Amino acid sequence: MDFKFNEEQQMIINEAKKFAKNELEPFAEELDEKGLVNEAAIKKLGELGFMGMSIPEEYDGFDSGYIAYAGTMLELSKGDAGTSVCVTVQNSLFNDAIVHFGTEEQKKKYLPKLATGEYIGCFSLTEPNSGSDPGSLKTSAVKDGDHFILNGTKNFVTNGGFADLALVFAQTSPDLGAKGISAFLIETGTPGFEIGNHENKMGIRSSSTTELIFSDCKVPASALVGAENKGLSIALGTLDGGRIGVAAQAIGIAEAALEEAVKYAKERVTVGKPLAYQPVIANKIADMAMEVELAKTFLFRVAWMKESKQPSYTKQAAMLKVFASEMSHRVCHAAVQIHGGYGYIKENKVERLYRDQRITEIYEGTSEIQRMVIGRAVLSE
Repeated sequence: MDFKFNEEQQMIINEAKKFAKNELEPFAEELDEKGLVNEAAIKKLGELGFMGMSIPEEYDGFDSGYIAYAGTMLELSKGDAGTSVCVTVQNSLFNDAIVHFGTEEQKKKYLPKLATGEYIGCFSLTEPNSGSDPGSLKTSAVKDGDHFILNGTKNFVTNGGFADLALVFAQTSPDLGAKGISAFLIETGTPGFEIGNHENKMGIRSSSTTELIFSDCKVPASALVGAENKGLSIALGTLDGGRIGVAAQAIGIAEAALEEAVKYAKERVTVGKPLAYQPVIANKIADMAMEVELAKTFLFRVAWMKESKQPSYTKQAAMLKVFASEMSHRVCHAAVQIHGGYGYIKENKVERLYRDQRITEIYEGTSEIQRMVIGRAVLSE
């Protein structure tokens, strides 16, 4: 395995780094305070091809590969994790599902517009009473001739407030339980499709998180993604790739926190010398740096596994998400400690990073669920 980016990968990651510094970071504090989406940046990201990194070139996509994608998500997250989650949901949860499971008609109709960011997608699996247990979801899709009629509520839907398309999971054969779930590709302007509550979140406040409500929402049978009753396998398979994006986000937040801690430790003078010269602070920074570096190495290994089409990387994706997200928690906590009282103030960047980090241990499968996945995999080997 080559531990060096090729020329194209490095160019893509450098472009993302520059974009984060110029187009995301300067506006992150204000957007966090107001809870607003950086729509201008998302439009530019689409124009640059970052919204279509997982889409093949034949459908006008960037097709950058998952190593470049992971590096891109890391860099964008250093600028603004709220905006980066919009990009990772578009690529690893929405586009990836259409690429691998969609019909040719769906691919031709939607992928070119998704690739440029003209269309934004959202992934609608979680419900008020079925988060970590997606097999118990209650949203129904009842067959009516050559249509399906959907009823139910989804929540915690990233991009839900401004998406053009939704990938929705619903029960088509309730008697089969988890094996009776199907996936549907639905345009958000469809009658019976309604955006519900906009969540007021602790962190990643520059992202849109909403309810989606379906009230006799009638869609053609051609909206099915994959075979009927095969939706749960589509969701779980897609989430493996999504966990790479979440891990990259967590690592980007941690690396940003580390950089802020190093900068502050060099500038802050106490007892006649910079904090950086205090052994307890230097040791803390050393621990932070080691954790970030180790997580980055693991990130690119799992990204390589997906890009090289390894038979299965479910266990490794779960391990990566747990390690990266919990590492990010430790690093952000340490960054706040190094800043002391200033780290607790809203205007300080590490305060926002600490809040933004927390969701990475929860969404796309909590750490507890990931450990269940890992344990099952290890014990069955």
